[in-house]
This record gives sequence, C-alpha cells and structure tokens, in this order.
Amino acid sequence: MKQIIVKKRLDRGGVLELRLPLGEEEAGREVRVTVEPLDTRRAISLEEWRAGILATAGTWQGDFDSSPLGTLEEREPLS
Repeated sequence: MKQIIVKKRLDRGGVLELRLPLGEEEAGREVRVTVEPLDTRRAISLEEWRAGILATAGTWQGDFDSSPLGTLEEREPLS
C-alpha cells in the first residue's frame, strides 16, 4: 500500500471527516492515520525580514522607563 497524504480542513465544529477509497485489494488491512496541524505561515526571505525590521525603525512613540532595581540583599561571607 502506498502512503497517501491528504490535506483537509476541519469543519466549524472541529471535526475531520475522511473517506479514502483505497481499493478492494486493500480491504481488511490495518492502517495508521496520523493527524498533524499544517503550518500555514509562509517562510519569508532574508530581504523581506530585513525590510520588515527597517519599517519599524523610528516608530516608537513614548519614553523608555526602567522599573526600579530595588536594594541589594546583604549576606554573610561564605567562609
């Protein structure tokens, strides 16, 4: 039996329904079904990434405030 890869979208209720006619000669055989989500994000090129980073340069509107660091804890020497 050949490996079959099927891309299918879940319905609105989150249910996946498959019908795979594999042929009568495969009747009675045991099969394994693996379900994994597809990563639909498209890989971007280095130039696209660089352009996106450069587009954000200079867009921050506001102050850079650091939270107070507090006080250092005093400990006794180890030896």
